[in-house]
Amino acid sequence: MTSRQVLKHEIQNIENRNKPRRHESRETKNKRNSKLEVSKTENQKTITMRLIICLSIIVILFSCNPLSQDQPFTSYWEKQPDRYWIGPEFWANRLQDWEIHNGRVECLTGKLPMRTLHMIDKYISEKTGNINISVLTGRIDDLQLLHESDWTGFLIGAGNLEMDFRTRALIHKNHGNTGGIIAALNGKGNIVFIDNETGNIIPSTIQSNQPIILSKARTVRLDLELLPQGNQYFLSLKATYIDDRNKMASSSIIVENSGILTGNIALIANGGYNNKGQSFWYDKWNVRGSKITTVKEQQFGPVMGVFYTVDQNTLTLTAQIAPVSAADEQEISLEIIDDITGEWEQLALTQIMIPEYIAVFRLKDWSPESNTDYRIKYQIRDHRGALKVCYFYGNIMKNPVEKEEIVVAAFTGNSNSAGMGEGLFDFKNHIWFPHADLTGYVAKHQPDLLIYTGDNVYVGRPTPPDYSSFENTALDYLYKWYLFCWAHGTLTNHIPAIIIPDDHDVYHGNLWGAGGVKAPEQPENGIYPDYYRGFESHWQQDQGGYKLPPGLVNMIQRTQTSHLPSHYDPAPIEQGIGVYYCDLTFGRISFAILEDRKFKSAPGKIHPDYRIVNGFSRIPYINGRSLDSPDAVLLGDRQHKFLDEWLSDWKNTDMKVAVSQTIFANLSTYPDTFVTDAGTPQLQPLPAGVIPKDYEKAKDMDSNGWPQTGRNKALEILRKGYAFMIGGDQHLGSVIHHGINEWEDAGYSFCVPSIANLWPRRWFPPEPGQNHQDGMPLYTGRYFDGFGNRITVQAVSNPYLSGKEPAALYDRAPGYGIIRLNKKNQIITIECWPRYADPELPDAEQFPGWPVVIHMEDNYGRQARAWLPPLRTSGLDHPPVVQVVEDETNEIIYTVRATEAFFQPKVFSSGTYTINIGEPGTSKMETITGIQARWNKEQEPIVVEF
Repeated sequence: MTSRQVLKHEIQNIENRNKPRRHESRETKNKRNSKLEVSKTENQKTITMRLIICLSIIVILFSCNPLSQDQPFTSYWEKQPDRYWIGPEFWANRLQDWEIHNGRVECLTGKLPMRTLHMIDKYISEKTGNINISVLTGRIDDLQLLHESDWTGFLIGAGNLEMDFRTRALIHKNHGNTGGIIAALNGKGNIVFIDNETGNIIPSTIQSNQPIILSKARTVRLDLELLPQGNQYFLSLKATYIDDRNKMASSSIIVENSGILTGNIALIANGGYNNKGQSFWYDKWNVRGSKITTVKEQQFGPVMGVFYTVDQNTLTLTAQIAPVSAADEQEISLEIIDDITGEWEQLALTQIMIPEYIAVFRLKDWSPESNTDYRIKYQIRDHRGALKVCYFYGNIMKNPVEKEEIVVAAFTGNSNSAGMGEGLFDFKNHIWFPHADLTGYVAKHQPDLLIYTGDNVYVGRPTPPDYSSFENTALDYLYKWYLFCWAHGTLTNHIPAIIIPDDHDVYHGNLWGAGGVKAPEQPENGIYPDYYRGFESHWQQDQGGYKLPPGLVNMIQRTQTSHLPSHYDPAPIEQGIGVYYCDLTFGRISFAILEDRKFKSAPGKIHPDYRIVNGFSRIPYINGRSLDSPDAVLLGDRQHKFLDEWLSDWKNTDMKVAVSQTIFANLSTYPDTFVTDAGTPQLQPLPAGVIPKDYEKAKDMDSNGWPQTGRNKALEILRKGYAFMIGGDQHLGSVIHHGINEWEDAGYSFCVPSIANLWPRRWFPPEPGQNHQDGMPLYTGRYFDGFGNRITVQAVSNPYLSGKEPAALYDRAPGYGIIRLNKKNQIITIECWPRYADPELPDAEQFPGWPVVIHMEDNYGRQARAWLPPLRTSGLDHPPVVQVVEDETNEIIYTVRATEAFFQPKVFSSGTYTINIGEPGTSKMETITGIQARWNKEQEPIVVEF
C-alpha cells in the first residue's frame, strides 16, 4: 500500500478509530514522584538563558544527523520507505507535491508551477569557492508531450543570507526578489538558465547542443558546476544519458553579480505532468564544494514540534511528527533525566496517531519541584538503511504556583506571507515567516504561558488551499501547520501553550459551526439568490456548519488541541466532530478554554429575509439591534453549563481568565461608502493620530457582538467569576470594558493584535465616546457598537504609518499581547506590543493607550444595590474564596477569592443570602445561611476562624 493510500485509508476511518494507546511510566507513580522531588528549583535566569540560546540559533533542537558534517551530501532515498516526508535535510513546497516512491523522489504536482525541494541544512555562502551538484532525473511516464516551458533541474542562490533559512525555504511558484537562478533541462532536451528574480531567460554559451530528451525509459544525469573567475562566476549545466555518456547537452553563463549566488539550493520541477499530475523523478542528489556551508542544526523533523500543558498535577504533551510511512517506526517515547542517576529515563511510550501524525502523552501526578528537561525519542532509517535514534529536546516548566505574577503572551492571526498570486513576488519583504523578530521579543518577557487564540494556519497563506482530493487537503493543512510549529517552536518547546483553532484553521473565511452540521455545497436548485451575485463563494459557509469532511475537521483539531487538559464533556457534536472546550489551572490561574464558533448559529439561517452575505446584511442602513434573535446560539447550553461549574470552582485558584477565539463585541468601523468590510484590505494606513470623519460602525455577525442575546448571556455568566477575557481574530488590538444593562457592569476583554495582519480593521467611530477622558484618543470612551452593545473602549491599536520596513507588514499594526496577572493584589496589567518593538530597549513603546491596568474586581463592575456584612477570616494559607448564593432563587451570584482576610460582599437586590467561605477542596469551608442584605455598608463583621 502506498503512503497516499495509507493516508486516505486512515482519514476515512478516523471516526471509528479508538483512542490512541497511551502507556504510563514503567516505574510506579510513587517511585517517579520520589525521584522528581529530589530535583532542585531552577531559577528564572536559567530559563531565560535557555530561551536566548534557543532563539540565537533559531532552530528546533534535535539530534538526527544521517551524515557527518564534513562529508559531501548524497541522497539516500533508496534506503527509505515510501512516504511524503522527504527527510530532515529537506523542506518540500508543498508537502503533497513530493513523495519518496520506489527509492526515489517524485514530483506529484506538475500542473502547478515551479515545485521546489529545498535543502535546508546546507546553503551557498558568501565566501569564494566552487560548487558541484548532480542528480539523476527522468519522467514518471510519457503520456504527454513535453514543451520548452517544461523543465527539471536546480534552483541555486534562493534567498539571500539576510533572510532566515526558513524564509528562503519557501521560495517556489513565483519569480521574484532574491529568487536566485534556475539551471534546468527543458522539454525539448536543451539546457536553460532562468533569472528567477524576473523570469527572463539568461542567454547562455552552448558547449554541446545534442538534445537530451527526457523520457520514462531513459535516465538523465544533470551536473551543475560553479567556478570562481576573478570577481565573477562561471556557471555550467551538463545533461547526459547514464547509458550513453557520449551524447551531451551542455551550456554555461557568466554570473557577474556574485551576490545573487548565496542562499538555498533546491531541486525544481516545472510542468511536464501526466494525466495524474505527476511530472519528474529524482535520485542520487549530490552536493559538494568549498562554497557550501553545512548547518546540521537546521534540519527539521522527524519531530516537527512539541506542545504541552500542565494542569495542576497532570502533564499533557503532544509531539507533532512528520508524515512518516506505515513502514517507519510507529512507537515514540518521552524521556526525562533521572536526577539521582543522571541518566535519561523513559516516562511513557505511545503510538503515532494517523492522519494527524501526533503522539500524545498524558502523565498524572506530575509535580516536579523544578523545570524538567525532556526529550522525544524516535527512530528513522539513515543513509545506510539502519535504524538511527533521533532526539528532540525541550524543557517542561515547573507549575509556578508560588510565583506572585504570572505572565501570559497571547497571539492571533499567524499569516506567513502576503498573497503569492501570479507574476512576480517579493520573497524578501512579503514572506513574514518564521516571525523570528516577534518570537525573539516575546521571549524577552519571559512568559509563563502562551495563548494562541486561532488562525494559527491561514488557508491561503503561503499557498492557496488544495481541495483536489481528501488526502491532499490533509497534507496541505499539515504543510501549513508545520510552518507554525517551525516558527513558534523556539517558544512552545519550552513554555506551556493553550492553542485553539479558528475559522481559517479549518479552511473557512468565517465559521458559523451550527453544532457541527455539514455545510451544503450549493443551493438545491443550483440557483443562488440574487444578492449573492459576485459573492457565490460565500454561500456555502453562510449556511452554517463545516465545509470540510468531519475526518479532516477532527484531524485539524487534534493537531492543535490534543495537548490541552481533558475535555469537560467529550461527547461529539453533529457528524461526529469532536469538542475540546475545557479548563486549565496553571500557576493558580484558572483558564476556561472556549469554542465560540462551533455552536454558533448562521445569521443567514436565522434571518433568511435580511440578505446576509458573509455575516453582513446587504440591506442599507439596517438597524443592528434588529438583527438579534433569542433563537440564535453563540456558546450554547453545553458551554453555559461548563462555565457555570468552572466559575464556581476555585480550588487552587486565585484568578480566572476566559480564552475564546474572539471577543464579545464588534469593535470595527469602515468608510460609510462600504456595505460590508470586504474592502478593508485595500484601505491605506493613515498618518499617526489622524482620525477620518466618514466612517460608520460595522455590523459584522462574524463577531461575537452578534447575537446580542447570546453575547449578553455569556457576559452574565463570566462576570460571576470575575473572569478576565482574552480573544483574537479581529485583526485589531483593543481593551474593552463590556456592559450588558448598564455601562461597565460586566468584564474586561483584551483582543490581541495579529502576528501578521491581512485584514487591517480600524475603530474610527463618527463621534467621540461618552464619558471621554481628557488626553485619551477621541475613539475611546463609552459607545454602542453596531449591534447596540454597550462597550467602553480603553485602547485600540489602529493601523497607522509606522515608518518601518517592510511597510506591507508593519503598517497594519501587527504585534502580540502580554498580560501580567498579579495574584497577590489581583492587579491585571495589559500590554500591547508592536511586532517591531524590542521591549528591552529604553525607548521601546507599546501601541498608544497601553499599558492598561485594571483590578480583577472590575470584571464584575455592576454597581452594588445592597451589602452583606464584612467577613473576617483566620487560619487559612490564602485569602478566602467567597461564594454568594441568593436564598430565594438558589442562584450563585458570584464566586471570588478575596485579596486579604477581610472581604465585604456586594449584592444587587434585597433579601437573604447564603455565603460559602474558606478554602475549596479542603475541610476548611464554612457555610453561613440566612444573611440579610442591607443598604448600609457599615455593618458588624462576621468572624470566621479555621
